[in-house]
Amino acid sequence: MNDARPPDSSDEDLMLRYQSGDAGAFDTLYARHRVGLHRFIARQCRVNERIDEIFQDVWMNVIAAAPRYSVQAQFRTWLFTIAHNKLMDYFRANAKAEARLYEVKDGEDEVEIAVPGARTEEPDVQTESNRARAAILKALDALPAPQREAFLLSEEGGMTVAEIAEATGVSHEAAKSRLRYAIAKLREQLRDYQ
Repeated sequence: MNDARPPDSSDEDLMLRYQSGDAGAFDTLYARHRVGLHRFIARQCRVNERIDEIFQDVWMNVIAAAPRYSVQAQFRTWLFTIAHNKLMDYFRANAKAEARLYEVKDGEDEVEIAVPGARTEEPDVQTESNRARAAILKALDALPAPQREAFLLSEEGGMTVAEIAEATGVSHEAAKSRLRYAIAKLREQLRDYQ
């Protein structure tokens, strides 16, 4: 089976090909972004039963919007904007449980986070790695939702501050501030693992 599509086609080119009827282009887009998108949603939504539903809704919106798609931003930014909007819809529908997470003050400090090294097969290293993973997830969960979202868009979505601002509908400075605060808080929470 010979695929005429170059392996390094941009996401935008793939979406335009999908718009023209190339179902394989959608499969490639889905394969490129499914893991990061699912992690982003899973770490924002606290109700496990809703994660897959929101994830599917995002992809259904991509499919439904395909006939109207035009390249105005990076596909990744457009995709994560849809995800952000779906999460906001979910939070509004579940306001008492989730929406309060978005009440936060943004700050200005800039720091970098150190991530624990890779796991090996040694039991004591695996144990420590499991503790570190649990600590990271706990620290992520403790972040105010806008900061967690900015951090996950950066880490899981590979987005720049400008793309985060565009995807979440906030100013560049607000996005930058959220990311800085998230990194600072994570660094503080994870200082024993640095």
